[in-house]
Amino acid sequence: MISDYLCLIRGGGDLGTGVALQLKRRGMPVVVCDLKNPLSVRRKVSLSSAIVDKKIEIEEITGERVDDLSNINDFLSTDVVPVLVSDSLPTFPLSVIVDARMKKRPMDTKIDDADLVVALGPGFFAGRDCHAVVETIRGPNLGKVIWDGCAQTDTGIPGEVGGLTSERLLRSPSNGKIHWIKKIGDLVEKHEVIGSVGDDDVVAGTSGLIRGMINEGSLLESDMKIGDIDPRGADVDASRVSDKALAVGNGVTEAVTTWLEKNESNL
Repeated sequence: MISDYLCLIRGGGDLGTGVALQLKRRGMPVVVCDLKNPLSVRRKVSLSSAIVDKKIEIEEITGERVDDLSNINDFLSTDVVPVLVSDSLPTFPLSVIVDARMKKRPMDTKIDDADLVVALGPGFFAGRDCHAVVETIRGPNLGKVIWDGCAQTDTGIPGEVGGLTSERLLRSPSNGKIHWIKKIGDLVEKHEVIGSVGDDDVVAGTSGLIRGMINEGSLLESDMKIGDIDPRGADVDASRVSDKALAVGNGVTEAVTTWLEKNESNL
């Protein structure tokens, strides 16, 4: 049964959260780990927000920061997803690891870290670095499970939303700490100032609804992605998991189900 296997998701951003949500819906116990100062932009739908806020409710699950690992088993059969502060693998036994950090380059996750290792997007080669890769680029292959090979190469251009691509992203104008004067869910106009990094303004590249913002006070590097404006405006609910995250979560669920079927048929 899927409930007999524990999955660790490395990275609690919006895609990792979509994976956690879909696996929990199938009954799989899930643990998430992320950095002490998470870099997630879509914080309303990122389990990593529990590291800063202690707890976050997303759809029907709750992310809760857990610092005492001796209590972790108390959460696994509930709707709570334990969120750990860690950039390395925890010491408790794991059956499945999902690398959802989306660094788009080879990482420290290895194919022998667990019985099943799944990675999201480019930077991993299935069959060498991990057992399976799940496609994360919007299009007909979004959520596809790749058992031999790699995902599409990152183009550096974000997926189209409301007819816009790069214009909807917020990037740091310089090195320094971010200070916001707007918040997630606010409606803004094109060219409106919504924050600053030092003496440099962060300016909206399009009108719409602010869907994502990196944590206030985060230390940034120039041109780093720090936010997201949805040009569809007031019709958008920034607290709902995206269709992309759910599709990627479905892909990981397919990989886990396929692995379980093979694993249990050999018992």
